[in-house]
Amino acid sequence: MINCKRFAESLAFSVKFQTVIATAALSISAGAASQPALANTLTQEQALGKALFFDKSLSATGQQACGSCHSASTGFTDPDKSHPTSKGDNPLLFGNRNTPTAMYQAYSPEFGYDATEGLWVGGQFLDGRAATLEIQAMAPFLNPVEMGNASKAVVIAKLQNGINASAFTAVYGADIFNNVDNAYDKVAQAIASYERSYELSPFTSKFDYYLKGEVKLTQSEQRGLALFNDPMKGNCAACHISDPLDDGTPPLFTDFTYDNIGIPKNYGSDFLTLDDEFNPDGTSFIDYGLGGVLDDEDLYGAFKVSTLRNIAITGAYGHNGWFDTLDQIVDFYATRDVKPQCTSSNISSTEAMLLGCWPKAEFPDQMNVDELGNLPLNKWEKQYIVSFLGTLTDGYSFAAVPEPQTWALMIVGLGGVGAGLRRSRRRQAKRAIQTAS
Repeated sequence: MINCKRFAESLAFSVKFQTVIATAALSISAGAASQPALANTLTQEQALGKALFFDKSLSATGQQACGSCHSASTGFTDPDKSHPTSKGDNPLLFGNRNTPTAMYQAYSPEFGYDATEGLWVGGQFLDGRAATLEIQAMAPFLNPVEMGNASKAVVIAKLQNGINASAFTAVYGADIFNNVDNAYDKVAQAIASYERSYELSPFTSKFDYYLKGEVKLTQSEQRGLALFNDPMKGNCAACHISDPLDDGTPPLFTDFTYDNIGIPKNYGSDFLTLDDEFNPDGTSFIDYGLGGVLDDEDLYGAFKVSTLRNIAITGAYGHNGWFDTLDQIVDFYATRDVKPQCTSSNISSTEAMLLGCWPKAEFPDQMNVDELGNLPLNKWEKQYIVSFLGTLTDGYSFAAVPEPQTWALMIVGLGGVGAGLRRSRRRQAKRAIQTAS
């Protein structure tokens, strides 16, 4: 059921959204201003950030880097698909959320509230608790179930004695290690700089080349795109914006807002079995999302609208990794309110699909019932949408099919750089609807 009033309200927010994202895009361009003639070359700071991003020595036992859970081979998400959430530096410890992609996050505006529209927009992490990339980059090093370091001083000592020390001083000065807090800030700054580089926002998918007129979509991909955009069918573009920005930036396939789509609790999450030190709530743990950050019951279960770029290679899906496949979550969007409720909540997405039911949402009273849950899509149309989503994978090869691993290996192929100096209310957001009914 299409909420026409919300489409009308979204038009004013669309202008604000374009302005905010355009500002973020300018800041990304500014990061490469020192070498404007070399669009696909990392700056010295970005190269340092790339080395730190993939430096396992900066974790407690030297077994984990940012790149361990954000691998280029899987769209900068966790390459280990055997668990719904990621292992930490200690392989017996797991986080409580599915690792989000680090790609295109440089375009997310600083976290803030639009008082006119009544919307929270932007920020980092799935719950927006970090306003910027720099703030986000500081957190994993000290998270006990991620990289597990005891303090900033421990991280900086590892860096000072590691392969990237000389590169760090070359970028930030010979005395940078004299102040731990300042050095730690610079670690985050370097990583954020890399995350703003072209390597994490390459815009090299088949769809990007299609927009340039350099390649054609297949019939099923074209049908999927039409269904994706159609407000009376998939309505996906209401939140996952498929239009280029006014400044020419290709579509980001998110409006960077927050939504509760009604995902069930994932009883298969390894986090639920951690001891009291790491999860005092045990199997009773509930993820409140943005509502927990803001202490706002109306926002319980709301998580950041994810970009759909590289979505075909970034499963599992959902904030808790409950969905195993893209087909499952597309079916959920279409039939959440149509299929009966499963008799048990302790059920996997694969079992739910076989039984033809969906478990109860963690926060059913707060979930979005206006734009998903009962979409007029048949099984073929859902497959067309999945087919279209496959065109959003970066590293497209004109010779055959997308080859994301080739593109990924180019990115990962870096050791330390230290040894020789040695990387609406709520929518665009929503497309302007010419006819509302």
